Amino acid sequence: MFERSISVDEVRDVVDNGEVIKEYADDQPYLSRLILGWIEKRPLHIVAADNDADEETIIITAYEPNPTVWEDDFKRKRK
Repeated sequence: MFERSISVDEVRDVVDNGEVIKEYADDQPYLSRLILGWIEKRPLHIVAADNDADEETIIITAYEPNPTVWEDDFKRKRK
């Protein structure tokens, strides 16, 4: 996150207020999801998983989606 200039507060904001755009139901040991959020005009993708037993959310990765790979709304990959 540091190398990508993404703060902990920004990640928390996206996890709390973002839109789940994909769920990874086969992920182990926890199901995970891709969340899209906006920090001002900057789109961020967060992949997170929930460990319900310990009541924690695990952040797998956080990145700014590449506009050449993603559609303009950053919800779907370009074909």
